[in-house]
Amino acid sequence: MSKRFLLVFGAMVAIFAGLLLFKNDAQAPTVDGQVTNHTYGEGQSGVTVVEYGDFQCPACFSYFPLVAQVKEKYKDQIKFQFRHFPIVSAHRNAKAAHRAAEAASQQSKFWEMHDLLYANQKSWQDSNNAAQVFEGYANQIGLDIEKYKQDVVDASTAANIDADFKQGEKDGVQGTPTFFIEGKKHETEDIRSVEDFERLIDEAIKQKSTS
Repeated sequence: MSKRFLLVFGAMVAIFAGLLLFKNDAQAPTVDGQVTNHTYGEGQSGVTVVEYGDFQCPACFSYFPLVAQVKEKYKDQIKFQFRHFPIVSAHRNAKAAHRAAEAASQQSKFWEMHDLLYANQKSWQDSNNAAQVFEGYANQIGLDIEKYKQDVVDASTAANIDADFKQGEKDGVQGTPTFFIEGKKHETEDIRSVEDFERLIDEAIKQKSTS
């Protein structure tokens, strides 16, 4: 058997292996994310308020009490929806926090985790082991920890967060928090107080009732 033949045969084997590897990679399953539907309230008026938020965002932290007050006041009249918009370039623990909230949602505890993440933001924002902190929150709100651990690293969890982020970009979100009241975009310049928020919601409810 000639040396030339061996070289040609080896090259053919390498090419075949490469093609096989490419085929396998191309057939590898991908996870398609879905825009999330984390809502609070009865929505009797038909009005929906959407917030795009980042759990590590300082502005979101400052708006958290305001939003909580509005959610409680209008819980029968509106639906309040939260969508993930972690700005990972600025907030290193944001994605992990959003994964924790999304994993908690698999056990119907999204809002409980949402509230803990915002209320305790300053205690985990600079942590070198935020995932362990969030696991503690999962214990605190009574999650099945083994299921939580599986869900927090599941590909679909990240995919759903990314789907929210992409939808936010399509909607023109450039920073957090950004609110949409019946589809109309409002940034922090529009909402500086509870009274501003209430006025915009009352206007939306009035328009809905007369339309």
